Amino acid sequence: MYEVHTVENGVQATKVIEDLNRLGYEKDDIYILAHDKERSKDLTEGTDTESVGMSEQGMFDTLGNTFKSRGDELRSKMSSLGMTDSEAAHYEEELDKGKVVVVGSRDE
Repeated sequence: MYEVHTVENGVQATKVIEDLNRLGYEKDDIYILAHDKERSKDLTEGTDTESVGMSEQGMFDTLGNTFKSRGDELRSKMSSLGMTDSEAAHYEEELDKGKVVVVGSRDE
């Protein structure tokens, strides 16, 4: 199960994270993605959320991401959180516009 929100900035991302917490998502279940790696890292650290890593993607996808374009890497990460390829492509386009994607993803 997952829930996706597109926001403009860190303030809006924080509000979405609070909403996801009220819906039962833990901080470990929430991921923030931005097209710029540093922005993504800063937002993840600033909101104490998770980064999409080996536990979500697996070793081969994680290693493969080092050779992919940022767009391919982001789509791969979103797919690993449960999105279809078309959903991942749609949200990657939003990231291209400078937006931030907040994903709550958990097993049920």
